Amino acid sequence: MTQTTARKTGQGSVDLSREAVAEISSALREVLADVFSLYIKTKNFHWHITGRHFRDYHLLLDEQAAQLFAMTDDLAERGRKIGGSTLRSIGDIARHQRLRDNDEEGLPPGTMIRELHGDNVALLRSFRMTHELCAARNDVATTSLLETWIDETERRIWFLGEILSEL
Repeated sequence: MTQTTARKTGQGSVDLSREAVAEISSALREVLADVFSLYIKTKNFHWHITGRHFRDYHLLLDEQAAQLFAMTDDLAERGRKIGGSTLRSIGDIARHQRLRDNDEEGLPPGTMIRELHGDNVALLRSFRMTHELCAARNDVATTSLLETWIDETERRIWFLGEILSEL
C-alpha cells in the first residue's frame, strides 16, 4: 500500500494517507472542542450581559453563538468522513479544548466582549494552522470548509473589535 492509497471508511473512501488522516482528524478534534467551548462561553455571556447596550449585545452574541454552533456538525463529520474520529462527550471536549472557560458571575460587558474577542482571535489562529496542515496534506475539501470558517471568524472579530474601540 502506498501512502496515498485510498483509506476505506463507512461511506466510501478518501485519498489521504493514514498519517494525514490522523493529523487532520486530531487537529479537527481540537478545533471542534474550541468551537464548542466558545459557543458555550458566547451563550453564557449572551444570557448574563447587562448594561445600557444590553439589547444590541444580547442579539449580537446570540447571532455569533448560532454561527459557532452551525460549524460543529460539519467539523465533526469532516473528521469522520476522512476516516478519523471526533469528539464523543463533554469530557472529551474538556480534554481537547484550548480556550479557557469562564464561570465568573457579574462580569461587566466590556470584560465579556474583550474575552470573546481574544478567544475568536485564538480560534482564528487555530483555523489557519489547521488550514495549513490540510493544504500541505492535499485535503482540499477540509481546506475549503476552513476558509469559510476563517471568514466568519474574522467577521466576529471585526464586530467585537468595533465594540471594544468604543469602550
